[in-house]
Amino acid sequence: MDEATQRDHVTCDVVIVGAGPAGLSAAIRLRQRAPDMTVIVVEKGAEPGAHSLSGMVMDPSALDMLLPDWRNDPDRPLRTEAGEDYFAFLTQSRAISLPGKLFPPLMSNKGCFIGSMGEVVTYLAKKAEDMGVDIYPAIAATDLLFDSTGRVTGIVTGDMGINRDGTHSKNYTPGIELRAKHTLLAEGARGSLSKKAIAHFGLDVQSGFQKFGTGLKEVWELPPGRVVPGRIVHTLGWPLDSQTGGGSFVYHGQGNRLTVGFVVHLDYRNPTLSPFDEFQRFKTHPTMRALLDGGRRISYGARALTEGGWQAVPRLIFPGGALIGCAAGFMNVPRIKGAHNAIASGIQVADAIVADPDAVELSAWQDGWRESTIGRDLFAVRNVKPLWSRHGLPLGVALGACDMWCHTVFGKSPFGTLRHDKADWASLSPLAEVTPITYPKPDHVLTFDRLSSVFLSGVTHAENQPCHLKLTDPDISLAHNLPVYGEPARLYCPAGVYEIEKNSDDKTSFIINSQNCVHCKTCDIKDPAQNITWTPPEGGGGPIYASM
Repeated sequence: MDEATQRDHVTCDVVIVGAGPAGLSAAIRLRQRAPDMTVIVVEKGAEPGAHSLSGMVMDPSALDMLLPDWRNDPDRPLRTEAGEDYFAFLTQSRAISLPGKLFPPLMSNKGCFIGSMGEVVTYLAKKAEDMGVDIYPAIAATDLLFDSTGRVTGIVTGDMGINRDGTHSKNYTPGIELRAKHTLLAEGARGSLSKKAIAHFGLDVQSGFQKFGTGLKEVWELPPGRVVPGRIVHTLGWPLDSQTGGGSFVYHGQGNRLTVGFVVHLDYRNPTLSPFDEFQRFKTHPTMRALLDGGRRISYGARALTEGGWQAVPRLIFPGGALIGCAAGFMNVPRIKGAHNAIASGIQVADAIVADPDAVELSAWQDGWRESTIGRDLFAVRNVKPLWSRHGLPLGVALGACDMWCHTVFGKSPFGTLRHDKADWASLSPLAEVTPITYPKPDHVLTFDRLSSVFLSGVTHAENQPCHLKLTDPDISLAHNLPVYGEPARLYCPAGVYEIEKNSDDKTSFIINSQNCVHCKTCDIKDPAQNITWTPPEGGGGPIYASM
C-alpha cells in the first residue's frame, strides 16, 4: 500500500472476497449460526452474479444443507430438473452414442437441476442481505493487509478514478481498508488475491501444480418444440485431437433456451490451438448444425476452471484467512460441477470460524475437508484428469472410467494417487514442432468472431483506466513468445484482448485491448513465459453474466 495514500477503514469480524456461491454461502452460514457476527462481502462485478459463469447442471445437495426450504421458495433459482443423460463420441461427421451403463453412478445427474449460476448467486445474495450481511458490489479487492507478525488482517479495495497514465482524475477516490479477524478468499479460479496468498505462504508446496481449463458458453433461443427441458448431452472427441483434453456440454432449459458450451483443458500442446475457435467449429458438427438451425445466439461468456482435483488442492489456511470454493480447487472434473462443493466449503469454513472465532488459523477447516462431502466427492475421481493428460483420448478416458468403477465397486484405485507432472503453461511445444491449425472464417449465423461474442457478454470497463493486464517484461512477447510459439496469447484468449500488429513501417507491436477482457484469467494461466498477470480493473468493470 502506498503510505502517502490516506485510507479510511472499516472493521468487521469476517471479510469475504467474492460474492459467488462459496463466499455467499459462508456469509449466510455465519449469520445463521452467529447472528451478532459482522460480515462484509466485496464483489468486483457490478452486482452479485455479474461475473458468475458455469455450465450449468447443479447438484443441489449443499444448497439443501444451507437453505433447507429453498425448494418451496417462489423465487427459487432452480426449476428445471435434470432428465436423461446422453453421452457421445464425435468424429467429424458422426456422433457415436456411448451407453450410460459404461459410466459409474457418480456420473449420473439424477436429482440435479439445469439453471443459471448468475441467478443462483443473485438468490443467495438476497438471502445473505436479508440476514444482515453487508455486500459491497463493484468493489475490487486489490491487496491483502498484514500485521507485524505476518498475519492477514483484511484487504485493501481498489482506488477509483485513476487515469491510464497513473494520475488522479477529478473523480478519484482512494480504496479503503477492510480489517477483519478472518479473511476468506472466494474469488473463483485463479483469483488475484488467492494467487498472492498461495505464493506468499507457500500453500502449494505439498500439493504441486494446479490444473485448469477454459470453459466457453453460449445461450441460444431455438424454434418452439426443439428444446426438451431437462435433456443433458455431453460429448468427447472432434474437433479436438486425441492428445487434447476437453469436450462439450449441451443443456436444454426452459423457454426454448439451449445452453451450448465447450471446455478445453489448458495443458494442450499445440500453440496454434484456439479454444474459442474449437468451440465455434464444434457447432458445425452435423448434429449441432441440425439442432441450432434457425436459432438465435443471445449471450456468450468464458471462464477458467480449476481441474487439478484432490491432489492439487493447496493448503487451505494461512494466518488470518482461508481459501474456499474454486479458489481452493474444488471442481469435480468428470462431473463438470463445482457449485455444490463451493457451497459446502462456505458452510464448513463458517462452522470452523463459529467454533473458534479467535483462531489465528482455522485448523478445523484444513483438517476436515478431506473427510467431508467435498473430499469424498473429489477423492473418487482424482485420477481422471492425470490419466487423460498422460494418455489422451481414448485410452486415458477409458482408464479414468475404469478407475472410477474401481472406487465404486472396491473403494480404492489401482493407480493410487497420480500427481500432475507440470504446470499448464509448460505444456506448449514450440511452433516448429507442431502442425499449425487453420480455422474457417465465421459465417455469423452458426459460428462467430470474438468481437461480436464479447459484445454479447455485456463487457464494459471505465474509460482511460490503467491496463489491468500487467506484463513483467514488455519485450518477452515479441522477443520470445512470437518467434518460438507464434504468440499464443492472440489465440488462447477467448475475447480478442491480445493482437500482433504491423504498422506501415513494418514494425511489429504487441497490442493489449484490455477493454475486451471478460476476466476469464486464461492469459494468467497459459502464457508460456508466465509474463502476464491478471489484476482487478476498476470495480464494476467486466462482463454481465447475471442471466447466464
